[in-house]
Amino acid sequence: MLLIPSPSSLTALFSKTLLNPNSRTLLRTMASTPHAFAGNPIRSKTPKPSDSVSPQSAIQTLKTLLISGQTGPDSPDFRILPFRKGRPLAGWTTEGLNWHLGWLSLGECKAYLENSEAARLEDDAFVYLGCRNEIGDDDDVVYWAVDVSEVSELVNELGARHFCFVELRTLMVATDWADSTAMGYLAIAGHARALLEWHNTVRFCGYCGSQTVSAEAGRRKQCSNESCKKRIYPRVDPVVIMLVIDKDNDSVLLSRQSRFVPRMWSCLAGFIEPGESLEEAVKRETWEETGIEVGEVVYHSSQPWPVGPGSMPCQLMVGFFAYARTREINVDKEELEDAKWHSREDVTKALTFAEYKKAQMTAAAKVEQMCKGVEKGQNLSADFNVESGELATMFIPGPFAIAHHLISSWVNRVPVNGIEAHKQASGSLSNL
Repeated sequence: MLLIPSPSSLTALFSKTLLNPNSRTLLRTMASTPHAFAGNPIRSKTPKPSDSVSPQSAIQTLKTLLISGQTGPDSPDFRILPFRKGRPLAGWTTEGLNWHLGWLSLGECKAYLENSEAARLEDDAFVYLGCRNEIGDDDDVVYWAVDVSEVSELVNELGARHFCFVELRTLMVATDWADSTAMGYLAIAGHARALLEWHNTVRFCGYCGSQTVSAEAGRRKQCSNESCKKRIYPRVDPVVIMLVIDKDNDSVLLSRQSRFVPRMWSCLAGFIEPGESLEEAVKRETWEETGIEVGEVVYHSSQPWPVGPGSMPCQLMVGFFAYARTREINVDKEELEDAKWHSREDVTKALTFAEYKKAQMTAAAKVEQMCKGVEKGQNLSADFNVESGELATMFIPGPFAIAHHLISSWVNRVPVNGIEAHKQASGSLSNL
C-alpha cells in the first residue's frame, strides 16, 4: 500500500531536507507518489448499463430532467463541471488552503444558462465523466462536464461566488502533490478537459465532411450522414519519454528545448510513428535528436498529459529507462537547444525540492487571488515566498511531470519491475 504523507509531515520533511542537503528521504517519497492526472477517483469502475449511474441510464435521466425537470425517486444526483476555453471552474478552500473543483448542480447550471442566448443547454452538450456509487453512500452521484466558452457573462456571475475559470497548467503546479484529494481533483479536471477539447476538434466527420453528433453520453461521436455513420472515439496521442543512462550507470543524458525556462533540463521525448513499437520509438528518437545509440529499453511508468495543445487534447506519456551504447552527442538543433551528459551528483543537486515547493505555493496563491477576485497590483503570493538559498545551476521538471519521476527513480535507485535501476545496466534484463 502506498502511504501518502500528510501536508504537515511533508512540511517537516521539507524543512529537514533544506537543512540537510544529503538527506534523500523526501526525494524517495516524491519518486513513489502517483503521477499527476492519473488515479481519477470517479473512473475506477465501469458501471453496468442497467445501473442508474451508467452512461446509458444517466443520459436518459438527464434528457428527462432537461425537458420536464422531474425524475424518479432512485435517480442519481448530477454534478456539473463547467469549462471555459479549456479552463475548469475552480474555487478556493479556506480550511485546507487549496483549490477545489467548482461543481454546480444541474439546477444551478440551468439557472445560469437558461437566460443566455449563446447557451444551448441540451443533453448533447454534456459529457459523462464518471460516477460515485459506493455501498453505504446515501446518494448516487453522476459527474458531467460542459463547455460554456460562449457564455461570457458567467465569469462575473460565478466570480461573485468566488469561483474562477483557471488554466489547467496553473492548477497542476498549484496542486499539493502530497494531498491525494487534490490530486484526484486534478485527474478529474484533466480527463474532462481532454474530452471537451476532443469534442471541439471533431465537429465534422473526417471521412465525408458531415457534421458529427455526440453519442454514448459524450464518450464518442458519430457522423450524422446516414450513408456514413462513422464512429469516432476520443483521441490519445502516445509519446515516449526516456531517461538515457550511460553504460556505467554514472550519468544520464538530459536535454534543453528553446521553450524551456532558464536552467531547466529534462528527458528526451517524441511521438510514436505508425507501425512502430514503443521500444523502437525510444531508440529512433534518441538517435535522431542526439546521435546516441540505445540498446536495452526498460519500461518505467506512464502518465496521461491533457495539457498539450488543443489539437492533441490528451497525450499519453510512456516512460522508459534507455541504456546507451555510445556517448558521443550530435544534437539536432532543429529539435533541441542542447543535450549533455550529467553526473549522478549533479542530477541529485538538481532535484531542488525547495524550488518545486516555492513554485507550488506561488501558483496556489495565484489561484487564491483569482478565486477571491483580488485586483491586479495586490500580491498575496509574497506571503508564501520560500527562500531556497543559492540557486542550483540546473533543475528538472517538478513532481507533476513523469520526467521528474524517471530522473528521481534513477538517482535514488528505486526498483523498477522488481529490479533496482543500478542493476539493470549490467545486463540483468534481456533486451526488449
